[in-house]
Amino acid sequence: MAGPEAVLDGVTFPWGRRMIDSDRFLDDLRTLRAIGGRGTGVVRRAFDAQDVRARHWLATQFAEAGLEARIDPAGNVWGLRGPLLIGSHTDTQPEGGWLDGALGVIAGLAVARHNPGVSVVSFQDEEGRFGATTGSEIWTGALTLEDADRLADLEGVTFGAARQALPATGDFPRPDRFTAYLEPHIEQGPVLDAEALAAGVVTAIVGLRQITVELTGQQNHAGTTPMPLRVDALRGLSDVDHLLRDRLRNVVTPQSVWTIGHVSLHPNAPSAIPGRVRFTVQWRDAETARLDRMEGVIRDALVQVADASGLGLAVSDTSVLPPVAMDETLRAALQDSARKHAPDAWRDMPSGALHDATNVSRVLPVAMLFAPSIGGISHDFAEDTAEADLVTCLNILAGAADSLT
Repeated sequence: MAGPEAVLDGVTFPWGRRMIDSDRFLDDLRTLRAIGGRGTGVVRRAFDAQDVRARHWLATQFAEAGLEARIDPAGNVWGLRGPLLIGSHTDTQPEGGWLDGALGVIAGLAVARHNPGVSVVSFQDEEGRFGATTGSEIWTGALTLEDADRLADLEGVTFGAARQALPATGDFPRPDRFTAYLEPHIEQGPVLDAEALAAGVVTAIVGLRQITVELTGQQNHAGTTPMPLRVDALRGLSDVDHLLRDRLRNVVTPQSVWTIGHVSLHPNAPSAIPGRVRFTVQWRDAETARLDRMEGVIRDALVQVADASGLGLAVSDTSVLPPVAMDETLRAALQDSARKHAPDAWRDMPSGALHDATNVSRVLPVAMLFAPSIGGISHDFAEDTAEADLVTCLNILAGAADSLT
C-alpha cells in the first residue's frame, strides 16, 4: 500500500481509510434480507415492489456513505466515487436465497466505507426475469435499452413497462471512469463447503451455449394405438437424454455440465400420445474447444434419434456466451489477500455459474471471489453461508481493494 500510513489497534491503514466494520456489514445484509423476506429466503424479482424498495434503500445507503447515488435508466443502482468498481446484483430468483448477489453489493458498500477509491453497483435483472444479466448487458453495450424494453417475462410484462416503477435519477456512468471490477459472490456449489474452505478465487467463468429443440411425432389415442406403431415425441426426448449421457462421457471433464430443461409437451394430456415436444439443451465448460466438441456430439445425437424414430427435428441457432478468464493482476491481489486472511483455507477454482462479471469483462478487467455455500445450496430459500465465512470474504475483498487503489 502506497502513501502515508496510520496504525490503529496494531493494524496499519493508509490515511483516509477506516477499519472495515464487519458488524455493520452483517447488519446491512440482514436488513436487505428483510426486504422481500420469505421465511429464510427472499423474493425480489426485477422491478417488483420489493426490488424497487430494496434499490431505493440501497441508494440511500450509498449516499450516506459519501458516494454519489444514481439509478440509471436500466434500474442499475450506482454508488460512484473511486475507480475500482465492486458489486453484483440484489434481485432474486422466484424463490431466492438471501446472499445470491446481495453479498457482493453489501460487501462492496462495506469496502467503500473503508476505501475512498471504491465505487459500488447493483446490476438489475441478473436473475433473468426478462433476459439474463440484463442490466449489465445494457450497461456494457451488449444489449441496447431499446431492445431490452421489448423483452417480456413469462406473464407478458415487458422490461420497458416494468422499469417505469423505478425512475432513473441519472444516466449510465461511462465505463471508462472505472479501471477494474471485482465481484464477490457465494459459490452456489458444494466445493468450498465440502473441502471446509473459507474462500475461492475464481480462475474463469465458464462459457455457456444453448439450443432450443423441437421433435415432432404423431399425436394419437393413448388407448388404441399399438406400441410398435407409435411415433412418440416424448420418447424421442428420453432417447436423446440417454444418448447424450453415453456419447458425452468421452468428451467432457468432471467440471463440464449439460442440462435438458424447459420442456413443453403437446398436447400434454393423459390419454394422448405426445405429438410434439419442445425443450432446451444447455452446456457449460471453461474451454471453447470443448464447448465446440460438446456441440458436435449434441447435434449429432439429435439427428440420430430423429432419424431412428421417424421424428421431425427443428433446432435453433446456438446462443453463445464465451468463457471469461479472470484478469491476472486482479486475481493476484485476491490471492495475496486470501493468503493473509484465510491461510490454508482458500483455493483457486472456476465458476460454473454465470455472473455480471461475464458482461463487464467486455469493458473492464474483472475478477471474482467466492464464499462457501452451505451444502452447495443456492437458488433456494435454504441458501446460507456461515457468518465467519462472510466476514472472511469481506476482509479478503478489502485487502485486495487496498492493494489496487
